Amino acid sequence: MSNPVIRLQDISRNYRMGSEIIHALRNITTEIHKNEYVAMMGASGSGKSTLMNIIGCLDTPSSGEYYLNGEAVFHLDDNQLAEIRNKQIGFIFQTFNLLPRSTALENVALPLIYTGMKKELRDQLAHQVLTEVGLANRVNHRPNELSGGQRQRVAIARALVNKPSIILADEPTGNLDSRTSIEIMQLFADIHKMGNTLILVTHEEDIARYAHRIIRLRDGLIEADEVNAQPTTVS
Repeated sequence: MSNPVIRLQDISRNYRMGSEIIHALRNITTEIHKNEYVAMMGASGSGKSTLMNIIGCLDTPSSGEYYLNGEAVFHLDDNQLAEIRNKQIGFIFQTFNLLPRSTALENVALPLIYTGMKKELRDQLAHQVLTEVGLANRVNHRPNELSGGQRQRVAIARALVNKPSIILADEPTGNLDSRTSIEIMQLFADIHKMGNTLILVTHEEDIARYAHRIIRLRDGLIEADEVNAQPTTVS
């Protein structure tokens, strides 16, 4: 098998709350390879969001080693981590995190500003990705003019626009109804087919079943790591 895109070795994350130490993650060791579709499952407090934040370079471990595409990132400074996030990782959040006064096009083009790309090319790329997610006729709409599903599609387009190798989705269907959730999961299946490594964080079993591998966390530990032989498909 090829070298892993993500390699975690004995990752722990501790927080201090008053006089108490919270062990959010305890000696997590795992690998994720290119074009894997992985769901991280667990109840609230299981450590799944903390683990996602470390994988996404939004947080750093208290101990252990993290390698991203072969690069040791566990000792990088904030500026170096920000550069990795912008170039290699696309984020999709439950709450969409869109700028309310900006159009869909402007929201999607935002990550490209930090690359120094000219506005004309930024807009062209953003329009292209919005078209790919089915929003060619909504590029000039602001978030309050879009449905929840459309807002999540804008957020997905924003995550894809930099062509990152890894897509991290944190409870991406948490604010959506069942029918719209299925549409978004179909879109994730399409993204996976394009070659992206896709990591989905969820507490919902039916959403996790779309992934090809399920890592279950409990009390900061990996409780199970299993291949999903029959992932759910959208007919």
